[in-house]
Amino acid sequence: MEKVMELPVQFTASAIEELQRLMQEDGFDQSQVLRVGVKGGGCSGLSYVLAFDQAAPGDEHFTIEGIPCVMNPAHGLYLMGMEINWSTGLEARGFEFINPNASKTCGCGSSFAV
Repeated sequence: MEKVMELPVQFTASAIEELQRLMQEDGFDQSQVLRVGVKGGGCSGLSYVLAFDQAAPGDEHFTIEGIPCVMNPAHGLYLMGMEINWSTGLEARGFEFINPNASKTCGCGSSFAV
C-alpha cells in the first residue's frame, strides 16, 4: 500500500513546465515517477536527487500539478519546505534548489549541509 503524504517540496511554475516538457518527450517511460531526494556526497556533504525513476517499496507518494512524485520518507527531514525552480539564465541553466534546511551550500547549488 502506497503512503500518500503532504507536499514536502514546492515547484515553481517554470520547474513544472520543464518537468511536463520532459514527460512529453518521445520515448519517455510513462511508468516512471519523479524521485525527489538526497544522497551522500558532493562538496557540502549531501547532494540533491531529482530524476525520473521507478517507485520503490516504502516510498511516500505525492502529486504536484499532475506530476507523480516519490520520496524516501527519511529524506523529508532534509527537504521539507524546499522550493525547486527551473532557471534558464545565461550563467546557469537547470534546476535550482532553495532549501531552508541547508546550513551551507556549495557554489553550484547541487550539494548542501544541514
